[in-house]
Amino acid sequence: MTTSASVTTESEGAIRGTVTDRLVDANERYAAAFTDPGMDARPVLHVAVVACMDARLDLHAALGLELGDCHTVRNAGGVVTDDVIRSLTISQRKLGTRSIVLIHHTGCGLEAITEDFRNELEMEVGQRPAWAVEAFRDVDQDVRQSMQRVRTSPFLLHTDDVRGFVFDVKTGLLREIDPA
Repeated sequence: MTTSASVTTESEGAIRGTVTDRLVDANERYAAAFTDPGMDARPVLHVAVVACMDARLDLHAALGLELGDCHTVRNAGGVVTDDVIRSLTISQRKLGTRSIVLIHHTGCGLEAITEDFRNELEMEVGQRPAWAVEAFRDVDQDVRQSMQRVRTSPFLLHTDDVRGFVFDVKTGLLREIDPA
Protein backbone atom coordinates (compact mmCIF):
# COMPACT_ATOMS: atom_id res chain seq x y z
CA MET A 1 0.00 0.00 0.00
CA THR A 2 1.26 3.43 -0.92
CA THR A 3 1.02 6.30 1.57
CA SER A 4 1.39 9.21 -0.81
CA ALA A 5 -0.33 9.96 -4.06
CA SER A 6 1.07 8.51 -7.25
CA VAL A 7 2.16 11.05 -9.82
CA THR A 8 3.40 11.22 -13.36
CA THR A 9 5.71 14.10 -14.16
CA GLU A 10 5.56 15.36 -17.72
CA SER A 11 8.90 17.17 -17.52
CA GLU A 12 10.78 13.98 -16.71
CA GLY A 13 9.00 11.74 -19.18
CA ALA A 14 6.67 9.08 -17.91
CA ILE A 15 8.29 8.61 -14.51
CA ARG A 16 5.77 7.18 -12.12
CA GLY A 17 5.96 7.02 -8.38
CA THR A 18 4.69 8.70 -5.30
CA VAL A 19 5.02 12.37 -4.49
CA THR A 20 7.40 11.35 -1.74
CA ASP A 21 9.52 9.45 -4.28
CA ARG A 22 9.69 12.61 -6.37
CA LEU A 23 10.79 14.64 -3.34
CA VAL A 24 13.47 12.11 -2.41
CA ASP A 25 14.76 12.14 -5.99
CA ALA A 26 14.87 15.93 -5.92
CA ASN A 27 16.79 15.80 -2.65
CA GLU A 28 19.40 13.50 -4.19
CA ARG A 29 19.95 16.02 -7.01
CA TYR A 30 20.11 18.86 -4.45
CA ALA A 31 22.57 16.99 -2.22
CA ALA A 32 24.85 16.24 -5.18
CA ALA A 33 25.53 19.96 -5.55
CA PHE A 34 25.19 20.86 -1.86
CA THR A 35 27.98 22.55 0.04
CA ASP A 36 27.83 23.27 3.74
CA PRO A 37 26.92 26.95 4.08
CA GLY A 38 28.87 27.09 7.35
CA MET A 39 26.12 28.65 9.41
CA ASP A 40 24.45 27.67 12.65
CA ALA A 41 20.79 27.67 13.68
CA ARG A 42 20.80 31.32 14.82
CA PRO A 43 19.00 33.44 12.21
CA VAL A 44 21.17 36.20 10.78
CA LEU A 45 18.36 38.78 10.95
CA HIS A 46 17.25 37.76 14.48
CA VAL A 47 13.66 37.42 13.28
CA ALA A 48 11.05 34.68 13.48
CA VAL A 49 8.23 34.60 10.94
CA VAL A 50 4.95 32.87 11.79
CA ALA A 51 2.81 32.19 8.74
CA CYS A 52 0.11 30.01 7.30
CA MET A 53 1.11 26.70 5.73
CA ASP A 54 -0.75 27.62 2.52
CA ALA A 55 1.25 26.41 -0.49
CA ARG A 56 0.74 29.74 -2.29
CA LEU A 57 2.98 31.59 0.18
CA ASP A 58 6.65 31.59 -0.84
CA LEU A 59 7.83 33.46 2.24
CA HIS A 60 11.50 33.73 1.37
CA ALA A 61 10.74 35.21 -2.04
CA ALA A 62 7.95 37.47 -0.75
CA LEU A 63 10.11 38.88 2.04
CA GLY A 64 13.46 38.95 0.23
CA LEU A 65 14.96 36.40 2.62
CA GLU A 66 17.94 34.16 2.09
CA LEU A 67 18.84 30.84 3.70
CA GLY A 68 19.77 31.48 7.33
CA ASP A 69 17.99 34.84 7.64
CA CYS A 70 15.04 33.79 9.80
CA HIS A 71 13.22 31.10 11.69
CA THR A 72 9.97 30.15 9.99
CA VAL A 73 7.05 28.63 11.89
CA ARG A 74 4.07 27.55 9.79
CA ASN A 75 0.71 26.05 10.61
CA ALA A 76 -2.89 26.17 9.38
CA GLY A 77 -3.86 29.84 9.43
CA GLY A 78 -0.57 31.08 10.82
CA VAL A 79 -2.37 31.15 14.16
CA VAL A 80 -0.39 31.67 17.36
CA THR A 81 -1.08 28.44 19.26
CA ASP A 82 0.71 26.95 22.26
CA ASP A 83 3.05 25.11 19.92
CA VAL A 84 3.89 28.34 18.09
CA ILE A 85 4.65 29.98 21.46
CA ARG A 86 6.88 26.96 22.21
CA SER A 87 8.82 27.45 18.97
CA LEU A 88 9.08 31.23 19.44
CA THR A 89 10.28 30.79 23.01
CA ILE A 90 13.08 28.46 21.89
CA SER A 91 13.84 30.79 18.98
CA GLN A 92 14.22 33.77 21.31
CA ARG A 93 15.69 32.26 24.44
CA LYS A 94 18.14 29.82 22.85
CA LEU A 95 18.74 31.14 19.33
CA GLY A 96 18.72 34.90 19.65
CA THR A 97 15.69 36.17 17.74
CA ARG A 98 14.30 39.54 18.77
CA SER A 99 11.60 40.36 16.20
CA ILE A 100 8.44 38.47 15.31
CA VAL A 101 6.51 38.86 12.05
CA LEU A 102 3.05 37.30 11.78
CA ILE A 103 1.61 36.65 8.32
CA HIS A 104 -1.93 35.53 7.56
CA HIS A 105 -3.33 35.75 4.03
CA THR A 106 -6.41 36.38 1.94
CA GLY A 107 -8.54 33.41 0.96
CA CYS A 108 -7.42 31.27 3.91
CA GLY A 109 -9.06 27.88 4.27
CA LEU A 110 -9.66 28.55 7.97
CA GLU A 111 -12.22 31.16 6.94
CA ALA A 112 -14.27 28.42 5.26
CA ILE A 113 -14.56 26.01 8.19
CA THR A 114 -15.75 26.25 11.79
CA GLU A 115 -14.94 24.70 15.12
CA ASP A 116 -17.59 22.10 14.19
CA PHE A 117 -14.79 20.39 12.28
CA ARG A 118 -13.73 18.92 15.65
CA ASN A 119 -17.22 17.45 16.09
CA GLU A 120 -17.09 15.99 12.59
CA LEU A 121 -13.77 14.33 13.37
CA GLU A 122 -15.11 12.95 16.63
CA MET A 123 -18.09 11.45 14.83
CA GLU A 124 -15.82 9.93 12.19
CA VAL A 125 -13.00 8.52 14.32
CA GLY A 126 -14.57 8.27 17.76
CA GLN A 127 -12.19 10.68 19.46
CA ARG A 128 -12.40 14.45 19.82
CA PRO A 129 -9.18 16.30 18.97
CA ALA A 130 -7.55 18.03 21.93
CA TRP A 131 -6.61 20.96 19.70
CA ALA A 132 -8.80 23.85 18.58
CA VAL A 133 -9.36 24.43 14.87
CA GLU A 134 -8.78 28.18 15.34
CA ALA A 135 -11.15 28.98 12.47
CA PHE A 136 -11.93 32.65 11.90
CA ARG A 137 -14.14 34.91 9.80
CA ASP A 138 -12.14 38.16 9.95
CA VAL A 139 -8.49 37.75 8.95
CA ASP A 140 -7.51 41.20 10.27
CA GLN A 141 -8.99 40.43 13.68
CA ASP A 142 -7.26 37.06 13.77
CA VAL A 143 -3.92 38.75 13.10
CA ARG A 144 -4.67 41.13 15.99
CA GLN A 145 -5.49 38.17 18.23
CA SER A 146 -2.24 36.46 17.26
CA MET A 147 -0.25 39.63 17.98
CA GLN A 148 -1.93 39.86 21.39
CA ARG A 149 -1.11 36.22 22.19
CA VAL A 150 2.56 36.88 21.41
CA ARG A 151 2.69 40.15 23.33
CA THR A 152 1.13 38.67 26.46
CA SER A 153 3.06 35.40 26.58
CA PRO A 154 5.11 35.17 29.78
CA PHE A 155 7.60 32.91 28.02
CA LEU A 156 8.72 35.38 25.37
CA LEU A 157 11.48 37.84 26.25
CA HIS A 158 11.09 40.21 23.31
CA THR A 159 7.56 41.39 22.54
CA ASP A 160 8.19 45.01 21.58
CA ASP A 161 8.86 44.27 17.88
CA VAL A 162 5.83 42.16 16.93
CA ARG A 163 4.10 43.10 13.70
CA GLY A 164 1.26 41.47 11.84
CA PHE A 165 0.37 41.40 8.15
CA VAL A 166 -2.09 39.98 5.66
CA PHE A 167 -0.53 38.67 2.45
CA ASP A 168 -2.73 39.16 -0.61
CA VAL A 169 -2.53 35.94 -2.63
CA LYS A 170 -3.64 37.79 -5.80
CA THR A 171 -1.12 40.67 -5.69
CA GLY A 172 1.70 39.35 -3.49
CA LEU A 173 1.56 42.46 -1.33
CA LEU A 174 1.61 42.59 2.45
CA ARG A 175 -0.89 44.80 4.28
CA GLU A 176 0.09 45.71 7.82
CA ILE A 177 -2.52 45.29 10.54
CA ASP A 178 -2.86 47.88 13.27
CA PRO A 179 -2.78 46.00 16.59
CA ALA A 180 -5.31 48.32 18.23
